[in-house]
Amino acid sequence: MNNFEYYNPVNIVFGKGQIKKLKDLIPRGEKILITYGGGSIKRNGVYDQVIEALSDHDFIEFGGIEANPQYETLMSACELAKKEQISFLLAVGGGSVIDGTKFIAVAMHHSDDPWKILSQRQSIQGATPLGSVLTLPATGSEMNTGSVVSRGKEKLGCFGDPRMYPKFSILDPEVTYSLPERQLGNGIVDSYVHVLEQYLTKDVNSPLQDRMAESILKTLIEEGPKVIHVKDDYASRANFMWCATMALNGLIGSGVIHDWATHMIGHEITAFHGVDHGRTLALVMPSLLRVQKEKKQNKLLQYADRVWNLSNGTPDERIEQAIILTEDFFNSLGVPTKLRAYNIKEEDINTIVESVRSHIPVNLGENGDIDGEKIKTILMQAL
Repeated sequence: MNNFEYYNPVNIVFGKGQIKKLKDLIPRGEKILITYGGGSIKRNGVYDQVIEALSDHDFIEFGGIEANPQYETLMSACELAKKEQISFLLAVGGGSVIDGTKFIAVAMHHSDDPWKILSQRQSIQGATPLGSVLTLPATGSEMNTGSVVSRGKEKLGCFGDPRMYPKFSILDPEVTYSLPERQLGNGIVDSYVHVLEQYLTKDVNSPLQDRMAESILKTLIEEGPKVIHVKDDYASRANFMWCATMALNGLIGSGVIHDWATHMIGHEITAFHGVDHGRTLALVMPSLLRVQKEKKQNKLLQYADRVWNLSNGTPDERIEQAIILTEDFFNSLGVPTKLRAYNIKEEDINTIVESVRSHIPVNLGENGDIDGEKIKTILMQAL
């Protein structure tokens, strides 16, 4: 196992009816900016719960944060927050709203162009405290420091500063009852691939992290179909929500080597073709595993055995069957695994490759061996 430091101060408040605890989680005297997305929280009752819980607090609102939060929108929120002397931010929504709110929190304190925090990795100069009420499990943003922001065709992220951890995150599985199947499927795939990006890499003798990762994968496989097909099943929604948080709160990734090539390629598919983030991962991951199967052989065989119970056949046969079963799982959730499902053609691939290379000029993957030609091969095999 590699050396690591693990720190996570987020207070998770999990379960039914927990939104009412907002009144005690945010100190009185703070001036709060409530951020949210397109307004679904006003249709599903979450907004009313939040407003009731904060009835004795001083707050204003900012809605309209996009599914891929746009820099211009976030800067409008930032200007409002500075003008109103906001001292606490409350993100009510899924990963995009929470990501965007984290960026608002640091942009409020940045003396230079805040975009440079992402594009030039400028150091964060400060952060306004924030909390979250999670409405869509997927990204793990409710318990990590990550933030991904879009500006035109650029989609960039920043990670790592402990000031970007939420002070608390409320996770009530009942708020997912109103979500459409498409968003639920996206969230399950996103969580699953988060685990694979930290698990299907090099073997560094980390059996605890491996088995924790495998337990998340197996739980998602078991609970995912129920989330999609069984209406308002609290148990499956609760298990899914907690899996999504555990998939990217840093725990299973401590002391192990990460990949993230699938995410980097997927971001560009979103930028150029508007495909939902979770769906881009289902497009790229199976093909990437096939292209990288020799480099990932040991972990792929472990994945085949421990997650999919495949022990018969040659190594190549077991690996291929594990990838097929992964594709079948994604497809069973209503998430396609081929580019043609989104009318992405061979002639579109060079543009995607060039954009990946322009944003990340170094090779991708845990071995640093996924260059432009390999990215093209991965996408060609995903057609």
